[in-house]
Amino acid sequence: MSCEELPVRLLGVGFRFRAAGFGVLHCQRCGGDRVYRQCTGRRWLHILFVPLVPLSQVPEHVQCTICGTRYRLEVLRMPTMDEMEHALAAGAVAAAVAMLRADGQPGALTLAHAVEFVTAAGVPNAAEALHGAVSEEAFEVVAPLRSFARQLVTPAEEWFLADVVRIGLADGPLSDAEIDAACLVAAHLGLTAAQARGVIRLTGESAAAGLPLPRPSS
Repeated sequence: MSCEELPVRLLGVGFRFRAAGFGVLHCQRCGGDRVYRQCTGRRWLHILFVPLVPLSQVPEHVQCTICGTRYRLEVLRMPTMDEMEHALAAGAVAAAVAMLRADGQPGALTLAHAVEFVTAAGVPNAAEALHGAVSEEAFEVVAPLRSFARQLVTPAEEWFLADVVRIGLADGPLSDAEIDAACLVAAHLGLTAAQARGVIRLTGESAAAGLPLPRPSS
C-alpha cells in the first residue's frame, strides 16, 4: 500500500496521501531497518473515485516502503539497527579507553582483555582503534557512553559495566584510579553510585575466585 488514494466506495469518503520525505526506520513488522516515506494527507468526499470535497486532514505518519505498515511519527525516536550497532561500538571503545587511561601503563593482559571487549562490540581492527583513541588527548568518553546508555534496558547497564571492570581486573585488583574510572563509566550509563559499587565488588570477588563473569541482578 502506497501514499495514493484509498477509495472506500464509488460514492463516499476516500483518502489521498502524498510523500513529504524519506528516511530510514526500524520496521517492527519487517524486523529490520527499512526506508520509509513520510506521508501527509486528508479525507475527501469522492464520486466515482474522483475527489471533490476536501474534509479533515489525516495525522502525518510514516510508512514502510517494503511491507506498507504505517506508524506514528513517534516511531522515528527509536534507533535503527545501524544506529544501535554504532552506539555499542562507540560506547565500548569509550569505556575501554577510560579503563586503560586509568591503568596508566596497561600490560599485555589488560590490553588483550580490552581488545577482546571492543572486538565483541563489533569494532573492526580493535587494537588499532584502541591505540588511536588512548593516544588522542581530545578523545571524548562521555558523549559515546551517554548515547549508548539511552539504548540500554535494565540490567544491561550492569552487564556492560561488569565487562568493563574485567578489563581492569586482568592484571590484578583494581587501583583507586581504575575504581574511579569504573564509577565514571557507571554514572554515564545511568547507574547510581551504589549500583556501581555493587557491580565492582561482585565482579572483583568473582575474578579473585577464578569464577566466570557473573551477571549482576537488576
